[in-house]
Amino acid sequence: MRGGGNMNQMMKQMQKMQKKMMEAQGELEESSFEGTASNGLVKVTVSGKKEITDVEINPEVVDPDDVELLQDMIIIAVNNAMEAVDKETSSKMGQFTKGLNIPGL
Repeated sequence: MRGGGNMNQMMKQMQKMQKKMMEAQGELEESSFEGTASNGLVKVTVSGKKEITDVEINPEVVDPDDVELLQDMIIIAVNNAMEAVDKETSSKMGQFTKGLNIPGL
């Protein structure tokens, strides 16, 4: 059958790429990303799975009369950390979809 060898070669390449993608995904999931607010007064650590693993709040920013400011800083730090995850994910996983026009990827 003509073209069978090409199809087998293509399938092997696809399996190899899938393995590399899974390895990259595993590396991302094991990574930690830090987001900060107000020059590091609030720090949030997030896993590559986008799960918050740590929150550090400098006692200087704890003002019982201005809880809203602390809440805002936590939101900023969390969003900053999530953005770091997204950038790294795009960087690592984007190499597998370069040149492909696949919706959703």
